[in-house]
Amino acid sequence: MAGNSQRRNRRTANKKGATVGSGGKRRRALEGKGPTPPAEMRKGHAKQRVANARAKQAARRPAPRRGGGKGTNELVVGRNPVVEALREGVPASMLYVQQFIDSDERVREALKLAADRGGIHLMEAPRPELDRMTNGLNHQGLVLQVPPYEYAHPEDLLDAAAEEGQDPLIVALDGVTDPRNLGAVVRSVSAFGGHGVVVPERRAAGMTAGAWKTSAGTAARTPVARATNLTRALEAYKKAGLMVVGLDADGDTEVQNAEVLDGPVVIVAGSEGKGLSRLVAETCDVLVRIPMPGGAESLNAGVATGVVLYEVVRHRS
Repeated sequence: MAGNSQRRNRRTANKKGATVGSGGKRRRALEGKGPTPPAEMRKGHAKQRVANARAKQAARRPAPRRGGGKGTNELVVGRNPVVEALREGVPASMLYVQQFIDSDERVREALKLAADRGGIHLMEAPRPELDRMTNGLNHQGLVLQVPPYEYAHPEDLLDAAAEEGQDPLIVALDGVTDPRNLGAVVRSVSAFGGHGVVVPERRAAGMTAGAWKTSAGTAARTPVARATNLTRALEAYKKAGLMVVGLDADGDTEVQNAEVLDGPVVIVAGSEGKGLSRLVAETCDVLVRIPMPGGAESLNAGVATGVVLYEVVRHRS
């Protein structure tokens, strides 16, 4: 009997007595914790891992360059134009060849040039696809894709001159819309040791396949910069210590007598018909003219620039 009494006492001793109320703690514990955070913020969620990986990639990505932006993709269409572009070293990323094309010497040469250069992908495509790509132009079964040109920033040309320990020699084009003129200017700048060419972002020729061809490959080593506003770019050059020399048929000084050409200089050439715009002409430190005893009214930008660049080299020697 005594043993049974002891067991009952132990069971009774283990029982909890009455407790004081929770004071609402249990109700608060059951309350919601606000809206559910997005998946990207939930620890351990797959989307959070993806977001973290993207953030790390962005942190490792190099800072953007100061460059003047890129152009747009361009298509060179037709057998002769494609072969000529490949011969002249025009940058290319893809050569489209029509399926079941009737091969001739130009087709075979285009394929060989693309293969020898390397880095140009060959893609066979049906005629309807090439028609669509070229908006119905007579592509003759060959289409060459030219990648966007990477323009420099106007300040990059000053940096290039500083790295070489030379006075800057830059050419700026105002209102020149013919890509062949731009290519000829690039070729002259390269020939006379200039540091680059500046063109406006709008209403001006860009580095198209035609400009590349006219430059005869020199565009690969002579940078072309693009300025959002040419007048402001020229003013920035003036602040950097360059003399801004404009070419004008009514200029006060003949180019061979322009003493400012022996120092840091940016030469500004306008279009053959209109010349320099008013704001650009007013920004120039001096306007010079090229004497033409033969009586020609004007020279195109490519020829005029070559004449002045020769004078710069003569003054500096």
